[in-house]
Amino acid sequence: MSRERPSTSTRRPPSTGPSGRGRYVFMLTLIVVALGALVGRIVYLNVIDRDFLQNQGDARTLRVEPIKAHRGMITDRNGDPLAISTPVVTLWANPQELPSDPIQLATLAHALNMDPETLESRVERYADHEFMYLRRRMTPEAAQPALALDMPGVYSKDEYKRYYPSGAVTAQLVGVTNIDDQGQEGLELAYNKYLSGQPGKRRVLKDRKGRLVRDLHLLKDAKPGGDLTLSIDLRLQYMAYRELKKAVDKRNADGGSLVMMDARSGEVLAMVNLPSYNPNNRASIDAAGLRNQAITDAIEPGSVMKPLAMSAALATAKIDTDTVIDTSPGWMVIDGYTISDFRNYGKLTPGGILLHSSNIGMSHIALKLDKDTIWQQYRELGLGQAPGTGFPGEGSGSLPSLYGLSRSAQATMAYGYGISLTPLQLASAYTALANDGRRLRPSLLKRSSPQLGKQVMSPKIAHELLEMMEKIVQPGAGGSRAMVEGYRIAGKTGTVRKVTDGGYQQKAYRGLFAGIAPVSDPRIVTVVMIDHPKGDAYYGGLVAAPVFGRVVGKALRLLDVPPDQQEMSE
Repeated sequence: MSRERPSTSTRRPPSTGPSGRGRYVFMLTLIVVALGALVGRIVYLNVIDRDFLQNQGDARTLRVEPIKAHRGMITDRNGDPLAISTPVVTLWANPQELPSDPIQLATLAHALNMDPETLESRVERYADHEFMYLRRRMTPEAAQPALALDMPGVYSKDEYKRYYPSGAVTAQLVGVTNIDDQGQEGLELAYNKYLSGQPGKRRVLKDRKGRLVRDLHLLKDAKPGGDLTLSIDLRLQYMAYRELKKAVDKRNADGGSLVMMDARSGEVLAMVNLPSYNPNNRASIDAAGLRNQAITDAIEPGSVMKPLAMSAALATAKIDTDTVIDTSPGWMVIDGYTISDFRNYGKLTPGGILLHSSNIGMSHIALKLDKDTIWQQYRELGLGQAPGTGFPGEGSGSLPSLYGLSRSAQATMAYGYGISLTPLQLASAYTALANDGRRLRPSLLKRSSPQLGKQVMSPKIAHELLEMMEKIVQPGAGGSRAMVEGYRIAGKTGTVRKVTDGGYQQKAYRGLFAGIAPVSDPRIVTVVMIDHPKGDAYYGGLVAAPVFGRVVGKALRLLDVPPDQQEMSE
């Protein structure tokens, strides 16, 4: 019997391509090759081809560039420029891109008109920075030699530079801008936002030198600043500055101020101060010359206040033009203080008190009135409050407090002591005498329409005071040096001791003259102040009145004001 072995069969899976392991190896190989190619490309771009790509990237830089707004122009009332902005070029550098070769840096320094050692020192100081100024606000012609070098790391930027054609003549009034064309002083500061305008934006393509390759499109248009028209007449301003400087130099004075106002509109036609400065040469600026003293510095005015105090007295029933005041013996003591006149003038009417500038006469009148009568009139005339011109730092002056006002303070206030004001405030107060009793607020900007003014005294009183003040500007009187041939002039002299922290100085004075011309039809009000003239000639009638006469005489002719008929007939 045979035995059969059981049969066995082994079943194999069908063949369908590479095994799973093979596929894994294949995919892994693909990934490794791809990563290798990517790494190789990165190495190639960052090592082998780096300079080429950097240059190409720098040559095609897309930027959003600001468009600087053109700063508005400042002109006088006739359109003559007082401040204008001109195109300039600012050169800057990336110290990390500048060549290290001293010879190349010396060549750049020569093109910039700089000392080579100074430039090299600055480059070393800013070595870790990517920005430094080379020269700012150069004329395009002056910047061209440096740009022509085509030196790596040197770039340019278009800007504007402020220029002041009238220089020191209008410096304190117009003011100045800083190197970034922003107002820092005067009306440049007061109207900075209006003058600056609004910058714009544009998208541009620039090369590595910062030069424009293509202007792509405008994002926001720049809005230029507004133009500012001042009230001053540059012809009068030049003439006033010249005459004031002659007087200050002649008297070896510390300085001076002059304000001329239009008696009909309140516009300031001229405003000059000494010392001054040249705004086009910042290296020469002296801090003492920056202040517009005529509008910022309050001083004790002295006797120029007597006509204004007299207007308060004449408005009461206690004083009229015929009232007689006995000023004998020429001095008096109030609250322990001695008040005196130059000499004993005896009995005087209000006109005589003004003519002889009697402190005793004004004191007697002041003490006859209620203690607030003169004080209230001064307030109506704008004293003790800012004039509202908008000028930075304009002075408001001061009046004594009415509370507990002593008899001595009541008396001295009537002849201009114990109070303070600016020359501009004084000129504004005098417009009431010239304008039928209506005080005009001063304006530094040209007015488009006349202002009526505030009635602070009756026309009758204003006319009476003008007649009294006209006698002061006659041959032999204290204000005779203010006379102008062919015109009737009214005015008042003033001399006051300077005040310091230690009190009144014994040998330092201010001489003043305030006047109106012509009396027949007032057109201008002018105030002149000479600060601390040296020598014995320090009285207002000697140092300030002559300046008034020369300035006002020329001004009346420049303004085509006809001579007075009375003078013509004589």
